[in-house]
Amino acid sequence: MVKYYSADYILPVTNEPFKNGTIAVDGNGAILDVFREGDPQLNGKEIQRFEGIIVPGFVNCHCHLELAALHGKIKKGTGLIGFIKEVIGARRHGEKPENDTEAMKRADRQMYENGIVAVGDISNVIASKSIKQESSLYYHTFIEILSFEPEKAKDVFRAGTELFQAFQPLKASVVPHAPYSVSRELFRYMSKFCWETGSILSIHNQESEEENKLFRYKTGGFVDFYKDLHINIDFFKAQARNSVQSFIPLMPERQKLLLVHNTYTSTKDLYFIKRSERDASFCFCPNANLYIENRLPKIDMFLLDDFNITLGTDSLASNDKLCILSELKAIHAAFPSLKLTDTIKWATLNGARFLEVADRFGSLEKGKKAGINLISNTRGLELTASSSVKKLA
Repeated sequence: MVKYYSADYILPVTNEPFKNGTIAVDGNGAILDVFREGDPQLNGKEIQRFEGIIVPGFVNCHCHLELAALHGKIKKGTGLIGFIKEVIGARRHGEKPENDTEAMKRADRQMYENGIVAVGDISNVIASKSIKQESSLYYHTFIEILSFEPEKAKDVFRAGTELFQAFQPLKASVVPHAPYSVSRELFRYMSKFCWETGSILSIHNQESEEENKLFRYKTGGFVDFYKDLHINIDFFKAQARNSVQSFIPLMPERQKLLLVHNTYTSTKDLYFIKRSERDASFCFCPNANLYIENRLPKIDMFLLDDFNITLGTDSLASNDKLCILSELKAIHAAFPSLKLTDTIKWATLNGARFLEVADRFGSLEKGKKAGINLISNTRGLELTASSSVKKLA
């Protein structure tokens, strides 16, 4: 059965927004056509009309489904190292496996209800596979490997590739966790594997200034962090430059790379990334940054070189909810000069392109099953503090 949805504005993403348009969708969610106001083909059609803006389904490029059971259990404002310590402690005294599974199912359902259609999800174990197989959402799983100890690199990498195989036939990649938690040896194993498999890559980047201090001077909180864990980092030498400038040369040249968080990324870092000629995209998770560090990236700085920007929610351990509209609202509140007609691309098409699913998602175009979202309580083409999202198809 064909359904027709109309709103004050249609924001197709690949074209300019227009007023009082209509989207025709079949029973399977495929877009049959996009009509302008007054199109004679709409004569006699039963059209559902709404106040607000119709946009495509959202793409969440960075999530941790496995941490869903920690919702509300990690204090806000701990800083990244404090947050990591709390997560480690919570996992040691964690929920029963069946409770973790139920929490992941609820998180998956929450994303669906909040209009998300595709997810880049970080996994350390196999637990989320069954949820992803049964989900209405598309998932690309980033299998995260981490060990700062060079002598453990081979075993950690082998475990990562075994998990990669276990996740088949779902789309997956083996990726490094963060610069401060992956040795050069482990980077080399991972980079070779990703080059051979053609995998897209993701890495947590500069979420804390302590990360930059470690790489520039071998000082700061991470030195004490590893000491508390009884991990000897005598092998590590100060790099006299920020972390991103230290690890980018270790990444494969041709694979797409998603740098996540970027809260303490500098202009010099961006110039370095640009000169590296890597196919780098940036993912912002503003509500998680506020939750953990009470700080946002300098987002306007990333606009100068037309970088590919995407959005993520991070986890329910570091966010109140998994909702891309909430991330957009946080960005627009902090950077009021930004326009929704630009940032909606970050929330949809840019993420779909990075996850290599833009043939299905990311824009309101004929033939796609992109999802249809209604953003209500808007002011023209602007979000307000009370803006909300409803999934229409």
